[in-house]
Amino acid sequence: MKQSSTFLSTYTADVSGVCSALYELGGMVIMHDASGCNSTYSTHDEPRWYQMDSMIYISALTEIDATLGNDEKLIADVCKAAKDLTPRFIAICGSPIPMLMGTDFIGIARVIEYRTGIPTLGINTDGMHSYLYGIDMALLAFAKRFCDNPVQNNITGMKPSINLIGVTPLDFSITGNVEAMKAIFEQNGYHINSCFAMGSTFDELALAGNAEVNVLVSSAGLSTAKYLKETFGIPFVTGIPMGAEFTRVLFAAIDKAVCSKDNQFPAGDILIDKQEAPVYIIGEPVFASSLRYTLWREFGYGNVIVLSPLDTDPQFLTKADSYIPYEEEIRERLVDAAMVIADPLYRRIVKKGSETVFIDFPHEAYSGRIYRDDIPSFIDNDLNKWFEMERMK
Repeated sequence: MKQSSTFLSTYTADVSGVCSALYELGGMVIMHDASGCNSTYSTHDEPRWYQMDSMIYISALTEIDATLGNDEKLIADVCKAAKDLTPRFIAICGSPIPMLMGTDFIGIARVIEYRTGIPTLGINTDGMHSYLYGIDMALLAFAKRFCDNPVQNNITGMKPSINLIGVTPLDFSITGNVEAMKAIFEQNGYHINSCFAMGSTFDELALAGNAEVNVLVSSAGLSTAKYLKETFGIPFVTGIPMGAEFTRVLFAAIDKAVCSKDNQFPAGDILIDKQEAPVYIIGEPVFASSLRYTLWREFGYGNVIVLSPLDTDPQFLTKADSYIPYEEEIRERLVDAAMVIADPLYRRIVKKGSETVFIDFPHEAYSGRIYRDDIPSFIDNDLNKWFEMERMK
């Protein structure tokens, strides 16, 4: 019963994370499922669905094929569609039913690639993890298969070129924050080599090895950042340029990473004053930690704690933070909160009549399109302006 939810929703699943990560890259992505996963993805998880074409399909897995384990039908259907559509690559990902069947996605991908001659990725999602896991696996599979050796070096004396890793509408939506983030880097002299995987082409991502630093703007890109570090020696820096002061700190960390070749975690460098009533930020930890830095440094909140309901690497959390996936546990933590910053759906578990201040910060991967119009501009000083207005309400 601990894992049941009475009031809260669930985050986007890993299979949708795969589709979101690969949406713009010219590949054909197949969800191996009966049909439900694709309808959920197209109506709730993918804001680009009606604005940009992409080859996202469902395998239409039948009960008899699932019972008998008829992989040949899937293989034949994918090969026929690939012949008609000629995609740049093919990716196949799974849902709960294929997980129960023990489907070998890697093996199926090899057969499809052999028959079609088209690079094919088998991604072992199961619909039981969050979108972060799916994005992480998809970007890593792409990087391992398609990111070539560097072909050029940064010109001495110029600001470093960077890859932005972990950028999808599930964390950033389509409200202008991705464009604003790119602009603030460019305005400060950084060259954006590629953006994994929103607003960049297949060919741009394939040259990720040319960058000098990877900027990890979501924990969803950790495996890709580690791979690029191991393969090309590119260090990574975690954080989003949110808030005037943290934007400056993030840029300094990027420059430091260029010189030292070491990874940097600037958002974790804060002090916690446990004597103050806590402020809780609920959500994806790189985003939440970047926001926390601004509250601590520029608004004077001394006890800001990140609560992550998402399955993510613990290195993104400080000792004061918590991975806390269950509704009842979150509810108990919020009892003593002075303030909560989270998706509006979390309002349901804040005790009625309490003095807790709740500030809405919608998250596309949680509440979908419901509150999309209320997602604020949060890059650089826009975050300061937004928070100042919100706490005055």
